[in-house]
Amino acid sequence: MGDVRSVSAAEVATLVDEAVERDGPREAAGVVRVRVGGEVLVERAWGVVDRRWGRPLTTDDRLAMASGSKGFTALAVLSLVADGTVALTTTARELLGDDLPAIPDDVTLEHLLTHTSGLSDVIDDDADEDAYLLDVPVHTLVSPEDYLPVLARVVPEHAPGGPLEYRNASFVLLSLLAQRASGVPFHDLVRQRVLRPAGMTRTDFLRSDELPADAAIGYVRVGDAWRSHVLHLPVVAGGDGGAYTTAADMERFWDALLGGRILPPDIVAQATTPHATTADGAYAYGLGLWLPPGAPGVVQLEGEDAGVSFWSAHRAAVPGGPPEATVTVAGTTASAAWPVARAVGGPLGLTG
Repeated sequence: MGDVRSVSAAEVATLVDEAVERDGPREAAGVVRVRVGGEVLVERAWGVVDRRWGRPLTTDDRLAMASGSKGFTALAVLSLVADGTVALTTTARELLGDDLPAIPDDVTLEHLLTHTSGLSDVIDDDADEDAYLLDVPVHTLVSPEDYLPVLARVVPEHAPGGPLEYRNASFVLLSLLAQRASGVPFHDLVRQRVLRPAGMTRTDFLRSDELPADAAIGYVRVGDAWRSHVLHLPVVAGGDGGAYTTAADMERFWDALLGGRILPPDIVAQATTPHATTADGAYAYGLGLWLPPGAPGVVQLEGEDAGVSFWSAHRAAVPGGPPEATVTVAGTTASAAWPVARAVGGPLGLTG
């Protein structure tokens, strides 16, 4: 597409249509919203919100974020850094006391925020999407304290401070540490410190076993059947992801974050500066945010789980450079979002 400023609304709409058709409209459901230079070029939903009743999905419906909401966890922790409750150098041990004795004494909040803790994980990201990865009853996983038996299996693999090694357990642990440091229940802390300042009135931690009518159900292909993902994930999203949101709310999120309404500008600058890269240099990470190499100024959140795929990217306008661009794509299967994200993100210069 060349110069990103030449991408028209019609061209973006065509890219979305073609991507949805490639993925098979009867096999998935999702939403996409594309804003460039302050103008919404495309906002579209496809598929159904619930296969039982067949109601068409709308752009006002809420979809799960999977690991996309790791960013919320990170910002809640960073808000505690900003107010002096903790520091990036605070160790996990200072807040854990005698709990989780296998966690080394030198693992800090910064190590956890940047996936450089050297700790093992408890969720296999390479497992088949229909696998039941949690070996504890999912209905018991509500508060971060409920994860202590799960986190007890986390052990050091090497010293902290190495290359980026993505770990779900690090963000589950961060939610526990944030709750203990603040004395506020984790989900309320995120609501107070992130969602409310951003004006994200359509985003929340919803129980999967009592979803409201405006929340889409995620689906997993098991053999020849499509099944709800309710047994695959914690009943309430934890620190490693799973809040529900809308594409419009994600625009509010990026505007609020980069506008200094969630965190002070100096902390935002730290969060959006690369702190770690994978050993092969293909991925870079700030403090809870993906920073794709080859796409200067772009910040991303993304996630994939059983019955969930999510990608949101933002680039602020630069004088003399490309315009502001914000794209959010979410789907109700583990693959639904990716054809659309690839089709739109590349031409807009959001993928590196």
